Amino acid sequence: MELTLEHRTDGDHTILDVGGEVDVYTAPKLREKLVELVGDGHYHLVIDMTKVEFLDSTGLGVLVGGLKRVRANEGSLALVCDQERILKIFRITGLTKVFPIYDSLDEAMQHDE
Repeated sequence: MELTLEHRTDGDHTILDVGGEVDVYTAPKLREKLVELVGDGHYHLVIDMTKVEFLDSTGLGVLVGGLKRVRANEGSLALVCDQERILKIFRITGLTKVFPIYDSLDEAMQHDE
């Protein structure tokens, strides 16, 4: 499965829609997009993962790296995820304490850090 990445801006936030599989093969593409967005001055990111079908440890590492990048610029990174199998990965790794995770994009947009 391919990885799809589309971004748009909504006020101060940049929404990155991620779809498909985020794994050892596709994670570099996600990393490049996050580096590009932060490099272009997008420091308040909302990553919509509702269309992600698979996420592995490499993908988690890319998300943590993205969080570090935005925080270095006093930004924020929130995740939108409504799939139990993906949420379970965040719970098992303890990353639910690191990332604000919301059930919907509307909810994420209302909670600015």
